[in-house]
Amino acid sequence: MAEDSAVTGSGAEAAADVVEEEAVRLVYRPQPADTLVGLRVRARIKRWGLVIRSVFLVLWVGQWLVGTIHRGSADVVSTALFLFVVLVVGGYPRLQAGQVQRLVGWQGEYRTTVSPAGITATSDHSTLIQKWSVLRGYRETRGHFVLLSRDPNIMCLEVLPKHALSTAQDVDRLRALLDRYTTRV
Repeated sequence: MAEDSAVTGSGAEAAADVVEEEAVRLVYRPQPADTLVGLRVRARIKRWGLVIRSVFLVLWVGQWLVGTIHRGSADVVSTALFLFVVLVVGGYPRLQAGQVQRLVGWQGEYRTTVSPAGITATSDHSTLIQKWSVLRGYRETRGHFVLLSRDPNIMCLEVLPKHALSTAQDVDRLRALLDRYTTRV
């Protein structure tokens, strides 16, 4: 009987060692540029935000053109409003990234572990544990891995900057883990 428990115990230790070996660790401070990449990936996948912003912008351009043609010259107030709308619509992702940065930036350094069990992100003030079932998938960009939540509006996303990895081999290991437990979108 003692032999069985010894075998089982060493099997559990071996399984823990395998999980530990497969885990990839990232250490980073969230940056607005990282958040902006995540928001842009989310917008490309959702597409509705892009469609609505584009329609809104086209309507404003049309209103401005019709007003300018009808009056024969550009009205200063109408032109100023038009430029303001163009700036807000075009700059909305940056404004949103700045807001997200204010929410997460004060928490300090993030230490994220990606393993077969899921993703664990720990900061100086919090710990978030996500199982793979929470994720819809991921998209890889030149400098990031963006993990997207399964909910219809993709309200949550996790941006893993490649510069937070310690070695070049960690990029391949992280990609292999993501491919194994979730899908590319």
